[in-house]
Amino acid sequence: MCGKVDLRGLPGAAIVRAGIRDLMDGRMSVGSCLAAIALPRLWAAGLVPRDFQHAIPHGELTLYRLLRQEKGNAYARYSALIRELVSFEHALATRIRKAVH
Repeated sequence: MCGKVDLRGLPGAAIVRAGIRDLMDGRMSVGSCLAAIALPRLWAAGLVPRDFQHAIPHGELTLYRLLRQEKGNAYARYSALIRELVSFEHALATRIRKAVH
């Protein structure tokens, strides 16, 4: 799929959009970790240039480490964020399929 896909209405779109900005600007954040994890799908959707190489190794581990630095239950927050990302990725794939057909 070429071109940008509209993210409006997708679950988790706000955090992924912010994460893409952070990732592209080289900022480490929860959102940029999520964007790094989803990078292959973001490339496919035209949301991140294919030649973009991110600087977040092991996105899942880095995300968990960031969450451990915050107050609260890091594991519960990590699990919730990953579930939200999976929902986003499924909804994005559905939107791309509909756009192609």
